[in-house]
Amino acid sequence: MKYIIIGGVAGGASTAARLRRLDEQAEIILLEKGAHISYANCGLPYYIGDVITDRNQLFVQTAASFKQRFNIDARVLSEVVTINTEMKSVEVKDLKTGILYTETYDKLVLSPGAEPVRPPLEGINLEGIFTLRNVTDTDQIKSYVKQFPAGHAVIIGAGFIGLEMAENLYHLGMKVTIVEMIDQVLAPTDFPIAAIAQQHIRSKGVNLKLKTAVTGFERKANGLKVHLKNELPLEADVVILSIGVRPDTKLAIGAGLTLGSAKGILVNEFLQTSDTSIYAVGDAIEFINPITGNSMPTYLAGPANKQGRICANNLVLGNKQRYHGSINTAIVKIFDLTVAVAGVASKHLQAAKIPHLVSTTHSGSHASYYPDAEQMTIQISFSPDNGRLLGAQIIGKEGVDKRIDTLSSVIQRGSTIDELTEFEHAYAPPYSSAKDPVNMAGFVAENILLKRLQVVPWTTVSEFGPNDLLLDVRTVKEFYTGHISGAVNIPIDDLRNHLYEIPKDKKIYIYCQIGLRGYLAQRILLQSGYTEVYNISGGYKLWEACTAEMKINAVKLQVV
Repeated sequence: MKYIIIGGVAGGASTAARLRRLDEQAEIILLEKGAHISYANCGLPYYIGDVITDRNQLFVQTAASFKQRFNIDARVLSEVVTINTEMKSVEVKDLKTGILYTETYDKLVLSPGAEPVRPPLEGINLEGIFTLRNVTDTDQIKSYVKQFPAGHAVIIGAGFIGLEMAENLYHLGMKVTIVEMIDQVLAPTDFPIAAIAQQHIRSKGVNLKLKTAVTGFERKANGLKVHLKNELPLEADVVILSIGVRPDTKLAIGAGLTLGSAKGILVNEFLQTSDTSIYAVGDAIEFINPITGNSMPTYLAGPANKQGRICANNLVLGNKQRYHGSINTAIVKIFDLTVAVAGVASKHLQAAKIPHLVSTTHSGSHASYYPDAEQMTIQISFSPDNGRLLGAQIIGKEGVDKRIDTLSSVIQRGSTIDELTEFEHAYAPPYSSAKDPVNMAGFVAENILLKRLQVVPWTTVSEFGPNDLLLDVRTVKEFYTGHISGAVNIPIDDLRNHLYEIPKDKKIYIYCQIGLRGYLAQRILLQSGYTEVYNISGGYKLWEACTAEMKINAVKLQVV
């Protein structure tokens, strides 16, 4: 059996290595148009920022090591230009010599990855403007920025890679500006989580320009000029384009393979394309999202590696193992904070018209009485019918990674918030609390489902009318440190003695700092004859972060 794999890195290299482990006699050829077979793509920004100092640590395998260990014919700088499905052959261009040659196959695997989006803006190909997708890009950026140790870097796009690049260039001593066209960073998150991240980014002195469109670039004697819509241009020494990526489907289209609605290579549950002899993995493919039911690509290394293993199993053993799709679990370090996501954000559930409820909780990373506990914010979305967990987002300084992994597992298995309430974790004061943040998220969600807790989002504050009462149940000191305009302060510990001051013919909206005291106050009122009592989800902490960011955007719009 002869297998040809087009493209290395995560999906292709994983497929090749697994194929060899399953079939020692097979002929396996891996064709990679780049200069490197398998490297740590996710580590590239950290090499640029000198967090990773040894370049060799980026390489998982080389063409020579692939040959020696796996007996795989791995050819770099070898670009497949056409696929002939009738002849079951590929035409390959040796980029070192320019020579074209043909290879036949019994089974073919496509792993061409994704290509960076480069919109047709004036000057986008000028020197000093880069995308980051591979080791060659990395080497060019690292060499270029060394010329400007205290220069100005402009990052276009505030996604995962854009924010990682912003942090790493900042650590090199550069002044950094991030330009993002939408109204928040990290599009996979909902605004409240993004708002907390944005405040932290601004606290580092990074210039964050949201709702700002780039219109073109210009080379001047002293560097680059980044032109913006309705704003003065930015001066830059280096520009990093992190606008996004799209599936590389040129070969698939030429071969007549079926593309999906998201313009990726459409595969079935066995990772097989519309041609039964051709399979596909990685960033170029699209498949059904297990939550929304929509067809979509996933640009993540974890799923690509797992797809490679499943693909190889099906190639050798027949279509035995199903791929169940990705729920897009991802994590990013943003200076001192970590942001993680799994499943589908509330805004995207709304767009897909999927009914859901949302809960936001703030919990300590470990026991509060043990030193250095850090607060994290967890937002989860779940079905109002059966409590199925649909999405989770976390932001915090410590312990975010292990909580998102737990929540991701629950989402992936289609399980419910009941599991969160009973989730058994390893507990000792340095690592967690007796009730882990995951448990707390489950408890609150369970109360919402059972209508023991009625929550409203932070945006509700702007909709209050004359028949609404806003009740702040924090301490007097907290209240005078900062509160929502129009609120009446009755501390939770005094509430029972002041019920006579609270009218029963008004809608009552309660808030505390993070939500717990508000819940306790709500339970007191609901069991004391009050009927319309609501708790502002996430408390004053979340409201303050979100409204602060909204004010920044409002000021920007007024200036424009």
